[in-house]
Amino acid sequence: MPREEGPGPGLFPLSAVDRSGPVPAEELPEQLALIGEPSPVRIPAVEWTAWLADESVRARYWAKVHRTSSDSDCWFWIAGVSDTGHASFRAASLPGRTRRGTVPGHLYGYQLAHGVIPRLGWGNDSPTVCHTCDNHSCQQPTHLRLGTPAENRAEWLARRRNPGSPLADLRGPAGRARAIGEAIRAGRANGESEANIALRIHRAASAGRPLSLW
Repeated sequence: MPREEGPGPGLFPLSAVDRSGPVPAEELPEQLALIGEPSPVRIPAVEWTAWLADESVRARYWAKVHRTSSDSDCWFWIAGVSDTGHASFRAASLPGRTRRGTVPGHLYGYQLAHGVIPRLGWGNDSPTVCHTCDNHSCQQPTHLRLGTPAENRAEWLARRRNPGSPLADLRGPAGRARAIGEAIRAGRANGESEANIALRIHRAASAGRPLSLW
């Protein structure tokens, strides 16, 4: 799906939401956010734009991401995750029972790098952010791409039987994400180097592989 390119790091196009004066709610473009089991939460693009522009929200997001000096490494989430292993990020505290202000971290991070994703419809081909690395808690922009739910499912089916794949982890995606997050936090608490923390990550990730039992 074609999209606007962001004008630079940390910036994003305002496109359809860059309008003066109040905009009727029914005219606002919407985004889909999923936490845990598929349960649609429709967030107006104007709210996404505000969260992406807010320096304090961006700072809170990056504080929960373990970034390395390499753009090829996974940048793991070190805070709470959903039962699917995806980062759970409270972008804002909004009223209501749906926790609309809590969104998948990778959805926030992808839009921070590439701009608000346009939603032209709510069918089965509606855009979704896919992890090319198959680590659900990864926030590395180069490991995230825009696809469809069908493509995401097909990739999962094709790769989950590979014993070396993160998708084959016996702990499940949430267990894997929590183990890696705990390993990173322990290394940081000890003031360890990036290399030592990388070793902790490797050990935590390897512990759940099927072949590690033999």
